[in-house]
Amino acid sequence: MEIPEDLRYTREHEWARTKGTRIVVGITDFAQDQLGDVVYVELPDVGDPVKKGESFGVVESTKAVSELFAPISGKVVEVNDPLSDAPESINEDPYEEGWMIAIEPSDPKELDALLDAKAYRAFVEEQE
Repeated sequence: MEIPEDLRYTREHEWARTKGTRIVVGITDFAQDQLGDVVYVELPDVGDPVKKGESFGVVESTKAVSELFAPISGKVVEVNDPLSDAPESINEDPYEEGWMIAIEPSDPKELDALLDAKAYRAFVEEQE
């Protein structure tokens, strides 16, 4: 299971990467593994507001349908549109090709409340 050191994580298994002034968001390797083969993803539109801890979309797999939760509040400034035609990218490469949205944060300090890689790893080990 891959847990990149440079990302922050939620207890709902989303990751957040700072890229300039934006926060890029996706689901973790652990999450995609638990879901199984991803067959559909529903994401917000550019310009939509998101609120930390609230649902911003849905990912559907052969096993389950799961809500996606925003790790930070702000406005969606980019959506990974290719996922609608190739949702399997989430399984194949959850941290690069499988990213979901980019957020312009309203309060970048919210990132400080997220788990670092070490804390997320410990959290996942408790779940298993």
